[in-house]
Amino acid sequence: MAQDVKKQEIGDCSAVDYESCNHFINAFKIIGKKWNGLIISSLCAGDYMRFKELTSCVLDCSDRVLVERLKELEKADIVKRSVDRETNIISYGLTKKGAELKPVFDQIHDWADKWV
Repeated sequence: MAQDVKKQEIGDCSAVDYESCNHFINAFKIIGKKWNGLIISSLCAGDYMRFKELTSCVLDCSDRVLVERLKELEKADIVKRSVDRETNIISYGLTKKGAELKPVFDQIHDWADKWV
C-alpha cells in the first residue's frame, strides 16, 4: 500500500501526492509563463479576438513573442485559432479546456484588486 502513494519532500510539495504535485507544476509551466496569463485572461471574455486586439491587451509583448505564446497555448489545447472562410481573418478564442480557467482568473483578478 505504501508503494502506491508516492511522496515528494521538495518545497511546497511535501506530504502531497507526487503525481498531483507534478500536475500543479505543469499547470504553472503553462499559465505562469510570461504573457500567457494575460493572453488567457484577455480571452476569458468569451469572444474571439483578432491578433491586433490581443496586442492591445498584452501591450509590452512583441508580436513575435505573442505569436509564439499563442502557438504554445494552441498546442496545449487552451487556445484555438479560427480562420473565417470568407475573409481569411484569423481570430483566437479559448477551448473548453481553456474556458475552464475563467473562474481561476476571476479569483486572481479579485485577489489582485484587494492586495496588489
